[in-house]
Amino acid sequence: MQDHPHTLDAGEPSPSGGRRHADHGHGPHDHGHGHGHHHHHNHAPTTAEGFNRAFLVGVVLNSSFVVAEAVYGLISGSMALIADAGHNMGDVLGLLAAWGASRLATRRPSARFTYGFRSSSMLAALFNAVLLLLVTGAITYESIRRLFEPGVVAGPIVMIIAAIGIAVNGATAALFASGRRGDLNLRGAFLHMASDALVSAGVVVAGAVIWVTGWTLLDPLVSLVISGLIVLSTWSLLREALWMVMQAVPDAIRPDDVTSALMEMPGVKGLHDLHIWSMSTTETALTCHLVMPDGHPGDPFLNDARRMLKDRYRISHATLQVELNENCECPLHSAAA
Repeated sequence: MQDHPHTLDAGEPSPSGGRRHADHGHGPHDHGHGHGHHHHHNHAPTTAEGFNRAFLVGVVLNSSFVVAEAVYGLISGSMALIADAGHNMGDVLGLLAAWGASRLATRRPSARFTYGFRSSSMLAALFNAVLLLLVTGAITYESIRRLFEPGVVAGPIVMIIAAIGIAVNGATAALFASGRRGDLNLRGAFLHMASDALVSAGVVVAGAVIWVTGWTLLDPLVSLVISGLIVLSTWSLLREALWMVMQAVPDAIRPDDVTSALMEMPGVKGLHDLHIWSMSTTETALTCHLVMPDGHPGDPFLNDARRMLKDRYRISHATLQVELNENCECPLHSAAA
């Protein structure tokens, strides 16, 4: 007589403390992703509600500043201002993507989209990274041309507009300061805007030097430095977004550590078919088969596993399938081997 496996969804406790699903005929590519019930994960409840106004104000402020910076960059002949305008346009796109993703994340799952629209935040990050690289490439090309054909740069205008940039970026960063510890999207927005304030400060210094010395070559040099900083930060964003879309294990999590932690739980004699991936830019999911020949662990085990994975590794949605017969080889274990 063969024991049937049991699937435990650690992301969704029932009123009794856990939810158990009998899993019969588990296909090779079905790892518990096709649950038809609703998932309620609320890691940053203020993101879609309390921070809506912050996103709106941030988008309006930065969009207005991008237009002003681009216009006065053309008027003053400053590639540094135009480069910074391109950078700030990326900020606007980033804020819009984070805002849109936070709104989509509140939509309830459906029969077709069983996880809802959480993964839209990953697609938005990928889109932003590619667009930023394209814009930065155009700015870099024009800056290099300016090195060989320098033009007249109005230093005072550069200083004034860049100083306004410090105020705009600093104010926007302050809007997200209170939420940066509880949500990775808000933390990213805060750090990005704070770093942009520092970039604007660099442009102010460049404008002052040009005004005093008349050394106009400093302007395209500063724009190249800004472009380099954009590429460095954007490349990291592109890499992380690609890894997320490819369902790679998040950088902050080591699968071996998760395996060891699960194997240390009482009753677990074996483990296989472990999968860890990003559901969104803020949520991580896990599926795993646990071999527990001593008997079904019940709801307390589910609660302990859920708390451990969430507290140690910030894995908010864990689906654990328990196999009671250690002598019955799981088809997925054979496939993985």
